[in-house]
Amino acid sequence: MRPLHPRQADILEIAKRNGRVDVEGLAAQFEVTPQTIRKDLNDLCELDELHRVHGGAVFPSNTTNFAYRSRRELATDSKRRIGAVAARLIPDNSSVILNIGTTTEQVARSLKRHEGLMAITNNLNVAFILSDASGVEVVVTGGMVRKTDGGIVGTVAIDLIKQFKVDFAIIGASAIDEEGSLLDFDYREVRVSRAILQQARTKVLVADVMKFERRAPVEIGHLADIDIFVTDAPPPRPIREICEMHKVQLEIAENTDAAVEAYEFG
Repeated sequence: MRPLHPRQADILEIAKRNGRVDVEGLAAQFEVTPQTIRKDLNDLCELDELHRVHGGAVFPSNTTNFAYRSRRELATDSKRRIGAVAARLIPDNSSVILNIGTTTEQVARSLKRHEGLMAITNNLNVAFILSDASGVEVVVTGGMVRKTDGGIVGTVAIDLIKQFKVDFAIIGASAIDEEGSLLDFDYREVRVSRAILQQARTKVLVADVMKFERRAPVEIGHLADIDIFVTDAPPPRPIREICEMHKVQLEIAENTDAAVEAYEFG
């Protein structure tokens, strides 16, 4: 591997520390042109040290969580497709709980045209997205709001969720390991996600294939506990085998508007 330019090494350290770097900020900091910074970022991305996003790049950590804004910009098109496919699984005149996550936010965007829908969430971003949808009644849990992502966690949130028995749960996860464990970083958020799954008749996991490349320390549950898994590309073989063994419906949101491939096992 070729050695890094000293400025590129500094950029990489900033990205590791903050989770994200932006072109304009780096150009001002290092007193160079934005074009020079873009070349630096492209070089670092070619070395798989960073991942490019609009306006900058993020550090692709496998063991620590991205800043929420950076995660929102990762795989945006894939998450949008996943959101559209997941929303089509939810009929009008039904109830749904959505947890914290950038992919569940995309599901919420695709639910805005539903009618007669009750949506419960511990995600202020989801609540805001659905707040002006005329056919959707929004219920927000109480509890402590995390400033980093607008998520609401804690026992108060869990207590409200346990008052409902809903038709669908839409949950995301920060990572999925090769054994099918669904993982996250914050044990408080995980407790809320577990409560959501317990209170739903149909459990829907929404996660892009990047989640198979990441690691997180706290277990939400297992893929075997899920009814429908919506992702953006065929998952690794061990995951497909778990879906087949446990009759998990696998929905692939392909990179076209019309083509959505469904695998139903059993």
